[in-house]
Amino acid sequence: QVQLVESGGGSVQAGGSLRLSCAASGYTYSSYCMAWFRQAPGKGREGVAFIDSNGSTSYADSVKGRFTISQDNSKNTLYLQMNSLKPEDTAMYYCAAEIDYCKTPFHYWGQGTQVTVSS
Repeated sequence: QVQLVESGGGSVQAGGSLRLSCAASGYTYSSYCMAWFRQAPGKGREGVAFIDSNGSTSYADSVKGRFTISQDNSKNTLYLQMNSLKPEDTAMYYCAAEIDYCKTPFHYWGQGTQVTVSS
């Protein structure tokens, strides 16, 4: 019954910014982890940023200092603020959620939103 729907993807030039959103529904757990993953064609899925129900965050080294994960619990929405975008950031970005804490495998996934960064 948990559903995650991403939005906010698009095409930007290198150095630009985007904010991705993930609207969650049917998520009634008090302890959880939410995350953003990305996958480029021909490459594996990469964990980008994580946040738990206590607000603790973690980032992949490739995006640290440029991306910020946050959540608005009143709106049941997860965000990924992406600044100083690089062509290497081009990928499908997926919202994911897991019960209790950040651990694999994640059981709930959104449909993905495309981010394309041109040089």
